[in-house]
Amino acid sequence: MIIFSQTKPAMAVSLSTNSRWIVNEGGQRVKLACVNWVSHLAPVVAEGLSKQPMDAISKRIVSMGFNCVRLTWPLSLATNLSLASLTVRESFERLGLSQYIASIQANNPFIIDLSLIKAFQAVVSNLGANNLMVILDNHISEPGWCCSETDGSGFFGDKYFNPDVWIEGLTQMATMFKGVANFVGMSLRNELRGPRQNVNDWYRYMQKGAEAVHTANPDVLVILSGLSYDTNLSFLRNQPLSLTFTGKLVFEAHRYGFTDDSTWKNGNANEACGIVMDIIMRSAGFLLEQGLPLFFSEFGMDLRGNNTLLNRYMNCFLAMAADLDFDWALWTLGGSYYIKQGVIGFNEYYGLLNSNWTEPRNSNFLQRISALQSPFQGPGLSESNEHQVIFHPLTGLCVLKESMLESLRLGPCKSSEAWSYTPKKSLSLKGTNLCLQADGLGKPAKLGGDCTSSGSQWDTLSDSKMHLSSEVGNATSTLCLDVDSSRAIVTNSCKCLSKDTACDPESQWFKLVKSTRNIPTF
Repeated sequence: MIIFSQTKPAMAVSLSTNSRWIVNEGGQRVKLACVNWVSHLAPVVAEGLSKQPMDAISKRIVSMGFNCVRLTWPLSLATNLSLASLTVRESFERLGLSQYIASIQANNPFIIDLSLIKAFQAVVSNLGANNLMVILDNHISEPGWCCSETDGSGFFGDKYFNPDVWIEGLTQMATMFKGVANFVGMSLRNELRGPRQNVNDWYRYMQKGAEAVHTANPDVLVILSGLSYDTNLSFLRNQPLSLTFTGKLVFEAHRYGFTDDSTWKNGNANEACGIVMDIIMRSAGFLLEQGLPLFFSEFGMDLRGNNTLLNRYMNCFLAMAADLDFDWALWTLGGSYYIKQGVIGFNEYYGLLNSNWTEPRNSNFLQRISALQSPFQGPGLSESNEHQVIFHPLTGLCVLKESMLESLRLGPCKSSEAWSYTPKKSLSLKGTNLCLQADGLGKPAKLGGDCTSSGSQWDTLSDSKMHLSSEVGNATSTLCLDVDSSRAIVTNSCKCLSKDTACDPESQWFKLVKSTRNIPTF
């Protein structure tokens, strides 16, 4: 085993699990709202350090509302002393990328002559200085882009994936960061895949890896991925993983719009959303129902926003993320890579930041995920009685009434009123005798006191289960909740209930989300 000196010990922050929730030492829920920061590519240096100072990047992560970073690393960083002891300068020189040296020296002079492992530790330390938790993700074996079926790093026993070396590397990293305050979890392996993958070896080696990490560092969460690029954990439904420890096990899953590309291309948007959400529940979401934590450690999209199908998928996924209130990590932070698959300065359009790492690429997207960065429910969050908020995934906002004299409109979910969906299908404003009412085609939705009249009962239509519809005019017309250009809540004819694949229903997608967040008073 390779031994590196540890970073200076600090008072450890230990997270554990309570049923499906991740909690702190006091038993209160801690929701992981993370972003992925890539450090596993050929230079084995955290991306972006040629563009901005490390501390500026950490502070930018905080300013965007995240509390956590999933920091990727290649296995050889922990198992190959020749690689790990290279300095940052030498790493770029060996790749013929000396053009980055001057800019890294200008922005982060203190790391240019540090070894790669010391530079990696410096990133973890700086994230901690900015109160950001870190999950270490063993992304791949040898430095480079992940992933393919034939890259030799997909599954135990592949050319570059020796299980014994893998366990050695996990043990080394878990030991190295023991006592580091912001190191809260270790993701054992990213996106298992390829022709060798099988369930029996998954149980065999994931159990060994989990036990090794826990033995080396019993404070951290042990996070296990599934099969088929981490889209499939269904085998756990009938055969739980047997471990000697409890209270530290978390499962992770990934989902991107391109995973179900043909479904979105060939189906009506409501049908596609229903199909994909059903797949996610059967392949991973059922774990929450079984009382096990689920961490969606990768999801994302082209943030230029010009791919209609990916946009629809994201709205569907964000609605599910709000509804299930799971922990998550967005792919990805950076708007560029030093080098990716031979392309120098590769522009990453899934990146939250622009190519210069100075500003968010898409500020509207940050708003859409902002409501999901805080928990809707969980231990320690019983600030108010259980209620529902009406979440609009296209905007990331919720239905609220800014005062009793104004119309309903979209606004920050933290300001949302508490709604109650009654057995008689009325949406009542808790603490009042008022309920949501449809007043007619194109008219603003309103609050009224007669909760049994026409327009006061709301059903969920379509396979997406996100159209809130009401019958008005003695059931002669069915209208759906909608949003106008000023973000006022109106009712319009329900969209996309036919088989039309080109129809866009997203303005009418609303999700009733269970919450115990504190609610405003008037």
